Amino acid sequence: MSNSRSIRAVFPGTFDPATNGHLDIIKRAIALVDELIIAVGHNPEKQPLFTADERVEMLRELTGDIPGVRVEAYEGLTGDFVQQVQANIIIRGIRDNVDLHYELQQANINLAIANVETVFLLTRDQFALTSSTYIKQIVELGYQDLERLSRIVPANVARRLRDKLRRK
Repeated sequence: MSNSRSIRAVFPGTFDPATNGHLDIIKRAIALVDELIIAVGHNPEKQPLFTADERVEMLRELTGDIPGVRVEAYEGLTGDFVQQVQANIIIRGIRDNVDLHYELQQANINLAIANVETVFLLTRDQFALTSSTYIKQIVELGYQDLERLSRIVPANVARRLRDKLRRK
């Protein structure tokens, strides 16, 4: 008799922009769950460069060929979204001890208010220092080498960053 159940996970974030580190977490997470919802949210402490629709579009381009992955935008509390989509767990990537401290607080809040567990995946060494904020700053200050930038963000994201910041 099989006692298996389907595991649906949510990987929330602002993804402004999505990085190779995010993609690595997505690919590793889908190997652990049956379905992964990449949840593009709004953080009131951040001013996004890309609209929610643009971020969803970029992530759909990047993950369209990964079975079991879908991308959705959401507003409000992550815990509410997780309950709305009937997910079992939240996936979060941890780069360093600063991330861990912040994410532990968030995990405890989500457990308390939404009764949902959080699973942490450690980033690979090559992505440990990657930050969407720093990437935007580098491009905004004039960095244009898309080939080198593609080491930390996917090529289509690098092009969009350059084009968006040129117009700004």
